[in-house]
Amino acid sequence: MLLACVAFAIQGFPANGRTRWFWLLQAGGWALWFCDQVVWIVFDLILQQKMPSMYPADALLFLAGAPMIAGLLLRPHRQSSTAAARLGLLDFLLLLLWWFYLYVAFVVCWQYPSPNEAAYSRNFDSLSAAQTILLTGILLVFWREGSGRWKRLYGLFLGAAVFNGIAFFTLNHALEKGTYYTGSWYDIPYGASFTVFMIVPLCGENLSPTPESAADESYNTWMANLAMTAVLSLPLIALSALLHPGLPQKASSFRVLVTLVTMFLMAFLLFIQHRRLNRELQRTNVILQEASLTDPLTGLRNRRYFSATIEADVGQALRSHADNRDSHSRDLVFYLIDADNFKEVNDRYGHDVGDKVLVEMAQRLSSSIRHSDVLVRWGGEEFLIVSRYTDRTNAEWLAQRVLSAVGDKPFSLTPSGDSFHRTCSLGWAAFPWFPHNPRAVSYEEVLTLADRALHRAKESGRNCAVGMLAATGKVPATRVVGLHSSGLEVDVMAIAGPDPEV
Repeated sequence: MLLACVAFAIQGFPANGRTRWFWLLQAGGWALWFCDQVVWIVFDLILQQKMPSMYPADALLFLAGAPMIAGLLLRPHRQSSTAAARLGLLDFLLLLLWWFYLYVAFVVCWQYPSPNEAAYSRNFDSLSAAQTILLTGILLVFWREGSGRWKRLYGLFLGAAVFNGIAFFTLNHALEKGTYYTGSWYDIPYGASFTVFMIVPLCGENLSPTPESAADESYNTWMANLAMTAVLSLPLIALSALLHPGLPQKASSFRVLVTLVTMFLMAFLLFIQHRRLNRELQRTNVILQEASLTDPLTGLRNRRYFSATIEADVGQALRSHADNRDSHSRDLVFYLIDADNFKEVNDRYGHDVGDKVLVEMAQRLSSSIRHSDVLVRWGGEEFLIVSRYTDRTNAEWLAQRVLSAVGDKPFSLTPSGDSFHRTCSLGWAAFPWFPHNPRAVSYEEVLTLADRALHRAKESGRNCAVGMLAATGKVPATRVVGLHSSGLEVDVMAIAGPDPEV
């Protein structure tokens, strides 16, 4: 027993996570079993007395199986997520508490409050048999779902548990009949089963759990349902103790008291679990909401985020114009950006390189805007910059930074290390369209104008920016020049009137 305890402990110290707890809980069970055996040795060899029939050390023999089963319920062969581990731990503690409760309520009650050796032995043997059946059942399930070395470990563990269970109950039956004595043949199979147990940890050296898959969710649900069943069984046990006609008053009162204490402890664990579930739900909702607003490839915001936030930005711009606030920080400017000749990248280098180009372009665009601006992946190779709290008269400067950020440095993203220049085209328009009449044109129409400006830029030879502003009687002289192109220069263009077709 001592060697088995040491063998399991040695496997636990270098391990981590649930695998470590599995080995250490097995070692803890063997330590309790060893302590029970030491008590027998003291009575047999030192005191040379017969072991009392209802001795407190019997609890060690029963409780030794609890940490062993607990270690298995952790499912060391599966590596669950952190959230699942936190929630599963409480279900595990509920089941463990319920198992201890059964021993106290059905065995200890016949040991102290209302001594009855026959009832004590009967209930002890019944719970011990149930514990052995439960242990072998769990091992059988894990052996069937395991693979590789884990399957071999569980198979050997199952064989050792069955062997030990048969030897133990044979010896225990002889002990109750008075035919057992120290050194009798009953000790041979019982001692041999410990030798088999010593081989189990040797077969589990350096085992690591496999990642948990979606198919394992049924186990977590089963464990949670079993824990709830254990909680709901307590009132029924207390009621049966009160209504049982043949149960002595002291035993009945003891069971009810133990049940109430256990119910309080379980209610406390359920309260903690409820709070953890709420926090986990909030955390999951935040993650899902963030994922729904984020482009999975580039990590930028997506159109859904734009739709969810644009009304607030438009409202801020309208209030700023209505209050006649600082003209240098009251406009919204929409910049639509499109990668030039992006199909050539996919056709020549493949879609993987094309995705890398988009990611790199997104990073360059992010570095060219202010913290108050929002960069959105508009779709495909198109991006949208929503420049907030800005001045439309300076809009071309951001356009120039965008063209430089994308076109200045070559992209080097191919497996062979080839580098190539890529450029982009840009169209922009400012909201409100008419500063003196902010509500005359909606932001959707202004966004459409920015899209038309982008088409003008692409038609003008690409790698340039075209901005559209409401006509003021003259065309602004500002020019935005594209880089790494044929040198084409494009005037910032203007259209007149609220009608986009004018």
